[in-house]
Amino acid sequence: MRTAAALLILVALVPRPCRADEPQNHWAWKKPERPKVPVADGQQPANPVDAFIRAKLTAAKLSLAPPATREQLIRRVTFDLHGLPPTPEEIDAFVSDKAPEAWAKVVDRLLASPRYGERWGRHWLDLARYADTNGYEFDEPRPDAWRYRDYVIKSFNDDKPFDRFITEQLAGDEAFPNSPEALVATGFNLLGPDMTDSADQAQRRLNTLTDMTDTAALAFLGLTVTCARCHDHKFEPISQKDYFRLQAFFTPANFRKDIPVVTPTEVAARISAVRSYEQSTKGLREQLAAVEEPHRKKMFEDRLAKLSPDAQTAHRTAPAHRTGGQIELVAETEAKVRVTDAEGAKALTPAEKARTEELKAKLKAFDSKKPPAPPVAMGLTDKPGVPPKTFLLERGELDKKGVEVEPGFPVVLLPESKEAPATVKALANSTGRRLALANWVASTDNPLTARVIVNRLWQHHFGRGIIGTASDFGLRGQKPTHPELLDWLACELMHPSPTPPLNGEGLKITGPAPWALKRLHRLMLLSETYQQSTQASKDGAVLDPDNKLLAHANRLRLEGEAVRDSLLAVGGRLNPKMGGPGVVLPEASRAAGGSRAVAVTTDAAEHTRRSVYLLSRRNLKLAFLEAFDLPDSNLSCPKRERSTTATQALALLNAEETMVAAKALAYRLTREAKDEDARIALAYRLTLGRVPAAKETERAKAFLKESPLSELCRALFNVNEFVYLD
Repeated sequence: MRTAAALLILVALVPRPCRADEPQNHWAWKKPERPKVPVADGQQPANPVDAFIRAKLTAAKLSLAPPATREQLIRRVTFDLHGLPPTPEEIDAFVSDKAPEAWAKVVDRLLASPRYGERWGRHWLDLARYADTNGYEFDEPRPDAWRYRDYVIKSFNDDKPFDRFITEQLAGDEAFPNSPEALVATGFNLLGPDMTDSADQAQRRLNTLTDMTDTAALAFLGLTVTCARCHDHKFEPISQKDYFRLQAFFTPANFRKDIPVVTPTEVAARISAVRSYEQSTKGLREQLAAVEEPHRKKMFEDRLAKLSPDAQTAHRTAPAHRTGGQIELVAETEAKVRVTDAEGAKALTPAEKARTEELKAKLKAFDSKKPPAPPVAMGLTDKPGVPPKTFLLERGELDKKGVEVEPGFPVVLLPESKEAPATVKALANSTGRRLALANWVASTDNPLTARVIVNRLWQHHFGRGIIGTASDFGLRGQKPTHPELLDWLACELMHPSPTPPLNGEGLKITGPAPWALKRLHRLMLLSETYQQSTQASKDGAVLDPDNKLLAHANRLRLEGEAVRDSLLAVGGRLNPKMGGPGVVLPEASRAAGGSRAVAVTTDAAEHTRRSVYLLSRRNLKLAFLEAFDLPDSNLSCPKRERSTTATQALALLNAEETMVAAKALAYRLTREAKDEDARIALAYRLTLGRVPAAKETERAKAFLKESPLSELCRALFNVNEFVYLD
């Protein structure tokens, strides 16, 4: 009987294949509804998170673990929200504060700090496949990509509503055309690898459109749609037509690397300055053009004549009057007809060269009146008018066009799973397509968006998402461990309670704020579930070995950036400066493969800034960060690997980052602590967030009799506690 019962259980647990009429009934395709908060023993826990967790634990005959120590808690939450260790002063303040709201005050302080945006912005940059270079063989720099990174950090710090965060990235130029910040946000769509030197520019454009489509679905909807590019998805109810209907929202976009990011007021001031400069230099510029232009025009015409008749017509048509097809033709052939200044100069006679040099010298005298170039960013704009057609491509190949498709959403996510065209409203200066997509993605009627972002928050706080496959909510994704909790949190994000539970003081979350993430952070962090110790009970180890029910906190290893930043922080060397172009360390400056060397940042003080501000090269990762599972920036990364390798141990023993940090910490200890006992105690508090036990102090003293203080510091960096959170 036992054997038969066991077999029945196993059969029940094996996922059965879905019939053709079943996929639309998948739970994730249905709009979340707010479930009732469970009641235990006639009482409802103060925090709804605990109510849902306790209900599952009780059903499994388990319970929450005892609370972690205060030292463990403040270290855990400070790394969680800031990616940095707490200072001894912060630890002491929390440990000595016996007020009931002491923990809430810590959480509020951390959420209100700009360090929060740096930490949580990094999580989003993983999803956005952020890098400062193009990738592929030559890995050319993207000099203005950093503006998107700074936009993300600022958005998290400002607690920007997540629905607006979505809209700005998908269609900031259409939704907020006068906002420089929103224009920068559209850079999200162009962050993937880009083969700029491709001989086939049409294929390059298709590759970019494919990357946009795939990444938007992964990051915002938790959907893997890539397979549907070549054929109907074999495991998800996403057809090839669905895929190209989704891609059609992006088809009219111009891929820009140089969008001016200025306000209307700044534009007006610049126009005035440009007019003044042009009036002052008109005569000189006309004389210069009279010498140079005939040669440039002839070279252009000679090159244009070698193109197809359609391409020639496209180039001769004024930009404002080009059709969608002509825009693509110009983009594909522009490099073939462009005449550079150097090429034009070679065509001049000696007398003409002398004359141009004379005129340029006179023009230089007017440089003070010439307005500086406006700041620019990479991003998207649309051309108004009739958008280019989008076709279903057989096997995803550019030269195998199938039926024409219009913009639309995956049928399985539409009411009653019936195909319907998207409602797109053309705008004055744009097609409005991406705005239609953004409005649908950010809608409270979308069944996926709120669930996906709530699950991402949960994953980073607890070590595992309520759904373990954070970017795959489809049929092949893992089932939620706590589906009611997931839906309750999603509804709370979109439709916050009139009287928010556990609302904060000192934060901009004092009332119902739809789509505000800080409020959800606070709700999770103030739960007893979050504050548990990492010690598993005997029953829990047997009944729930993977801790999916959260009978204890998960022990988590720090990412490479947090380890490096900690090494800088404990030695007092961390530069808190925020924003700006990526910092180039000597290690990241050398040539790699086909890429050229990059100039090292000259100011050495910049080299000790947080890791999020370091220049990210696709083809040359920093060895220290790579040892700790730095993700591949060519792909959207929903969850980092947490491996344990010999390379990590060697990095903490011998890497330059470790050696320099050990010396800096030793210097700090001698400066701030009077005697050996005090130095040992401070070393433990700075590195591990606690005071040493008596035996640890004795061993440290014995060690220092034969080794310098810097070696003790290096030894502490290699204690598991330094890179793990309890």
